[in-house]
Amino acid sequence: MVCLVCVRDARMLLRRRSCSGPLVLLGVAVCLFYQTRMGARNHLKSGQEPADREPEPFVSELETLQRQTELQQSDLKLRVVVLTGRHVVSSTEVQMYQRVLEQKGYEVQLSRYAETSALLRPDKGGSKWNLLVCLSSSERSCLRRISSSRLQPHQRVNMVPWLVEAFSDSGSGLCRFYTHTHMSGVTVSMKQDACRSTRHHLQVLPDSAGLSRQSAAPSTPPALVAMVNVYVLVTSVRPLTSFLHEIVVVRTSDDLKGRPVKIRTFLLQRLGQEASHEALGHVKKVIGQVLRASVSSEEADSLHRCLLCFQLMTFTLQFDGSLLPVIVKVDTDLTFMELKDMAFDAQITREVILEDTLNFLLPSHSGLDSQTHKYGGCRGTQALCLSEDETLLLLQFHRQMKTPGAFQLLYPCAASQQSSSSSSSSSAAEGSDLSALLLRLSSFYEEQRNHGDRVAEEEAEASHRRHTGREPCVDPHLRQIYTDPPLTLTPPFSPWVKEYRAELPFDLVMVRIRPEPVSPACRVHLDEHRGPRMANYPVGLGNSRISILVADEAAPEPVVMTIYTVHMYRESRPSLPMFGDHVMCSFVQDCGLLVRPSQPCGLQSVLESGPSAEPCPSGDVPGQWVVPCLSCADNRTCDWREVAWQPEGCYHPLLDRPKLQDCMMDRKLLFIGDSTNRGMMYFLMERVNSSLEAWGKAHDTLTFTDLNQGRTQVRYSYYPQFWLQKHLRPTFQQALQELLTRSRPLANSNQTVLVVGGVQWLNTNHLRVIRDVLKSEALSEVLVVLKSLGLGFHLPVDGVRSLSLREIQDLYRENQKIVAAAKQLGYEVVDTFSITVGRYKEFLQGRCACHFHEVEKSWSSEVEPPQGKQAAQQTAFSKAPPGLRPLSAPHGSTYHVRGPVNQVYSEILLSRLCPAHTRH
Repeated sequence: MVCLVCVRDARMLLRRRSCSGPLVLLGVAVCLFYQTRMGARNHLKSGQEPADREPEPFVSELETLQRQTELQQSDLKLRVVVLTGRHVVSSTEVQMYQRVLEQKGYEVQLSRYAETSALLRPDKGGSKWNLLVCLSSSERSCLRRISSSRLQPHQRVNMVPWLVEAFSDSGSGLCRFYTHTHMSGVTVSMKQDACRSTRHHLQVLPDSAGLSRQSAAPSTPPALVAMVNVYVLVTSVRPLTSFLHEIVVVRTSDDLKGRPVKIRTFLLQRLGQEASHEALGHVKKVIGQVLRASVSSEEADSLHRCLLCFQLMTFTLQFDGSLLPVIVKVDTDLTFMELKDMAFDAQITREVILEDTLNFLLPSHSGLDSQTHKYGGCRGTQALCLSEDETLLLLQFHRQMKTPGAFQLLYPCAASQQSSSSSSSSSAAEGSDLSALLLRLSSFYEEQRNHGDRVAEEEAEASHRRHTGREPCVDPHLRQIYTDPPLTLTPPFSPWVKEYRAELPFDLVMVRIRPEPVSPACRVHLDEHRGPRMANYPVGLGNSRISILVADEAAPEPVVMTIYTVHMYRESRPSLPMFGDHVMCSFVQDCGLLVRPSQPCGLQSVLESGPSAEPCPSGDVPGQWVVPCLSCADNRTCDWREVAWQPEGCYHPLLDRPKLQDCMMDRKLLFIGDSTNRGMMYFLMERVNSSLEAWGKAHDTLTFTDLNQGRTQVRYSYYPQFWLQKHLRPTFQQALQELLTRSRPLANSNQTVLVVGGVQWLNTNHLRVIRDVLKSEALSEVLVVLKSLGLGFHLPVDGVRSLSLREIQDLYRENQKIVAAAKQLGYEVVDTFSITVGRYKEFLQGRCACHFHEVEKSWSSEVEPPQGKQAAQQTAFSKAPPGLRPLSAPHGSTYHVRGPVNQVYSEILLSRLCPAHTRH
C-alpha cells in the first residue's frame, strides 16, 4: 500500500514538473528498498529470518538516473571561482586547480578574495557559480561573503562552516563542540586539548609497551608506537558522510622525521595482515566517533542548505604501544608534520590529496551541478521517499562509492552504525531512510570490492611485479614540476607540454627541482637516464637547461618514454645607467660570503683619483672592484655594466692585437689544468688570432698550430682526471712530463710558456713538482705562470662536493701560501682568487659554480647582433681604467669567449706574458 501511494505521488510530481522518466524508477526502487528493509525489520521482531533481498535493482536505477542527468546537463556552463588569497597565480597549487577543473569542463575564474570576484557579487548574478574554492589565507574572506544557509543546492564550497566552528579552540585547546550539553556522558578517544591553536611539536612517545608485552599472552597483537596524520574528507553533515585518504604522514620512534605513505602499506609492514586490519578499523572508529559527536547537535541542522559543501581535515593520531589510537590534534585544514624533505614533501602531498579530492567529488560533465533541474519525489508520503536535497546527496554518495579513487569510506559503515546505537541522539540522526540507503549502498560496494574477481586481479598484478620487478609505465607524463624556490614556468605547466622557460633574478643562484610523475610506476631522472630524481642545480648567468626524463624501468633495459625540458634564463646584475652625477664605490667581497671576515663587505665609498701611471709589477697586486653608483648604500643604484678591476697603485696594460701577435711570435704555450685554465687559453687564442675557429669542452689533450699565421702553437692537457678511479689517475708529475714530451722541441727560454692552474686542486707540492720536472727536462728557464685558486664549489649541489664557509676561508689562506711559494720560485702569478671572491654570484654554466667564462657562437658582420637581454649580457666598460675594457667579438669569429671576470684575469695573464710590449 505504501508503495502504491509513493508511485502515485511520484507520477503526480512528474506531471507537475515535467521530470524525466528515470525519477519514477528511482522512486519505485527507493520504496521497494524501504519495504524490503521494513519487512526484514518485522521478521526480526517476530523472530524470523529476514528476506535475503539484494540491492542490485536499486543500484541499477541510480546508475540510470545518473547517466540521464549527466546527458541532460553536459551542455551546461559550469563555473568555478578560486580565491587565491596570498597564493600567486603561478603557484603549483593554483595551477593544479586550473588544470583539473578545466579538464572537467569548468570555466575557472581566479580572484584574490571574495570581495574582488564579479561572480560572487549579488548584483552580478551571485548564484551563477557551481564551485567556490577558498585557498589558504582567503578563508576569512570566504566566510564573510558567503552564507552557507543561502547557497543553492547546486553550489559547492570547500568549507563546512559548522565543522570549522565545532573544531575551533574554545580556550585551553578545548574543542567547541565539547562545550555542548549533548557531549555530557559521551566518551570519545580524543585528548581534550586536541583543538589547541598553538603549534607546538607533537612528540612521538618512546615504546612504552615493552612492560605490558612482557606480561601479556603470546597471542597479543604487535604494538605500534607512532604519530600519524590522517586526512579526512567530510562530504555531508546531515547525514554524515566522510572518507579517509589513502596517504598519511607518519613519524615513529624509529624515525622522528615524517614521511608520506599509504596507510594500508604502513600498517601492514608494521603489524602484519590481521593486526593491520584491526588497527585500521580502530582508526576509522575513533575518527567516526568524534565526527558524529561534532555534528549531532541541533545547531548543525542550520547548515542543511550547504548540501554539497565539503571539508578536508587532519586528525593527528597517537599510537602508544597499542592498536587503539588516541586523537591528539584536529585541524580543519591539511597540516603536515616535520617531514624529511620539507621543501617538497608537504607541498606535493597536499596537492596530491587536493587533486584526488577534486577527482573524487567532481566528475566530468557532472549532472549534480545543475541550477535548473530538480530531483526527488514522494513529498508528503510520511518520509518514505526522498526529497530533492536527499536525492542529490544519494546520487553523490553512489558515484563516490562506485569510483572511490584514493579514498575509502570512513562513515557510514556497518561497524560505526552498531557502535553508535547506544547514543539516543545518534540513533535518531542515523535512523532516517536516507541514512539507511547510504549504509546499504556502502555495504553493497564493499562486498563488490572483496569479490573473488578483484582478488584474482590483484594476484595477477602481484605475479607480474614478481616477474618484472616493477610495474610498467603506462602513462609517461609528469603531474607537476616542483622547484624550490618556486619558478614561474612559461607556458603554465601541463602534462602535455614538454618545453618550458623560466626567468630567474640575479640573486637566485641555485634551484632545487623535483618532478613528479602521474604514475608512481614511472621513474623520473634529471639530465640523463641514470640521473637523480631530485637535485640542486646551480644556475649560472644567462641560459641553463634541465632535462627531465620519464622512463619505464620495468623491462631489463630502461626505456626513456618522455623528455621534458626547462630552459632557465638568469638575469645579470640589475644595472642603473649613469646619466649625471655619480660616486665611485668599491668592494672586495660580497656580504653574502665573508671569505675575509676582517675586511669590510659590500660597497664602500672611494675617493676618485686619476689613472695610475705605472704598469703593475706582478699579476697578484691586491686590488678591488670599482663601480659608479648614485649611492654606495644601495647597490641597485649602480651601473654594473661599468664595473672594473682596479689594482692598488698601478694598472694592468691592455695590449692591442698587433703588439700581442708580435709578442707571441714563435712561442709555444703549454696549459695544464682544469676548465678554468682552459677558459684563459681560449681567451688568449681569440685575442691572438682574431678568431676562435675550434672549441670544445675537452678533458684530454688539445693541440693548436694555426695561431698567429702558424707562428704560435698552443697545447692543452686536462688535469686532474677526476673521473678515473684513484689508482688509474695519472699523477701531476706524469701528466706534466707527458705534456712536455708531446710538445717538443721546446726552447729553454721564455719562448716556452707553461701556464699551470685550476680552481681548487693546486697546492704548494705541485710547485715543487714543476720545479723538479723542468730541471730534469733541462727547461729551467722557461716562463712559468701560475693561475691561483678561484672561488667555486660553494653551493650544496647534488653529486658535487661543496665547501662550507669555514672551508672557503681556509682555502683563501691556502691560496696566499701558494702565491707566496710561486713567487719565491720566480714564477709569474695571476691571483684569480681575489678577483673572483667579490663576484662569486656571476658564475656561468657548470655544476661547480666556478666557471666565469663561456664560449658561444659569435655574430658575423652579415648577421644582426642580439638584442634585449642577450645584448645586456655583453658587458661594456667604457669608463673602466685602461686595460680592463672588454673587447667586442670580432666579426669573423666562429666562437667568442664571454665572461667579464674571466676577461679581467685573462688580460692580466697577457700583460705578464708580454711585459716588454706593454711599455710605451
